[in-house]
Amino acid sequence: MPALHVHHFGPQGRAPDVLALHGLTGHGLRWARMAAAEVPDARILAPDLRGHGRSPWAPPWGIDAHIADLVELLEEEAPEPVVLIGHSYGAAIAVHLARAVPEKIRALILLDPAMGLDPDWALEIAGHFLASPDYPHAQEARDDKANGGWSDVPADVLDADITEHLIDLPNGRVGWRICVPAAVAAWGEMARPAVLPPAGLATTMVRATRVNPRFITDAYIADLHAHLGAQAQVLEVDNEHMIDQSRPDLVGELLRKAL
Repeated sequence: MPALHVHHFGPQGRAPDVLALHGLTGHGLRWARMAAAEVPDARILAPDLRGHGRSPWAPPWGIDAHIADLVELLEEEAPEPVVLIGHSYGAAIAVHLARAVPEKIRALILLDPAMGLDPDWALEIAGHFLASPDYPHAQEARDDKANGGWSDVPADVLDADITEHLIDLPNGRVGWRICVPAAVAAWGEMARPAVLPPAGLATTMVRATRVNPRFITDAYIADLHAHLGAQAQVLEVDNEHMIDQSRPDLVGELLRKAL
C-alpha cells in the first residue's frame, strides 16, 4: 500500500513534536492555520487519512487499517514520542493508536471525539450520506457546512476549505476529495464500543456543547476520569463540532501545554 500523503508544518530538519489527525471527510491541511498562528515552533505531521484527500483510497478502511498506516508513519518520521491530537473520527482513531503504540505517544488531545455512537443513529447518518454524497454546485456545498457543524467557523476559513477540498466530479456535480465508500464505512467504525486511552497517558478531551446528540457520552467521561484520575482533563466548550477550525486559540493552548 502506498504511503499516506502527509502535510508538514513548522521547523523541518528535526523530529516531529505532534501528530494531528483530521475528522471524517476532512484532510490534513486543516491544521495549517492553527499550526502557523498558535504553535509555529512545533513540527507537526498532519496526514490525509486513508480514503481522504491525496492519500490512497483503496480499502480496507477500518480503524485497524488507519492504525497500521499511522504506525508506519511514526516509524518512518518520528523517532521520539509525539503529542497526538485528533478531531472527531480522528480522535477515535487517536485513542486506538495510543493503545497500539503507547511508547510512541507522550500526551493525547481529543477534540469532540466521535466514538461509541448509537448504532441506529450511525446507520441513519451513513444512509443519508450515501444517498446524497455530492452537490449540484459549490454554493450548496458551502451552505451545507455553514448551516451545520461549521456555523461558528470564520467565513474565510470555510472558503479556504471549499477551495482546497471541493472537486469537480465526473457526473457534473461537485463533492469532497474523499472516497465515499470509505466515509460510509467510517460511521460503522464510530459505532464500535468506545475504548479508553492507555493507563497513565495524560489525556485532554474537549466536548462541544452545541452538538445534539453528543458525540461522546457522559458515561464515557466518567469512565475516563475513573481510569486516568488526575491524568484526565475534560473541557466543555460552547461550540459546534468543528472545534479544530473554530477554536485554533484553544487548540494551540492545549498543544503548548502538552509540549
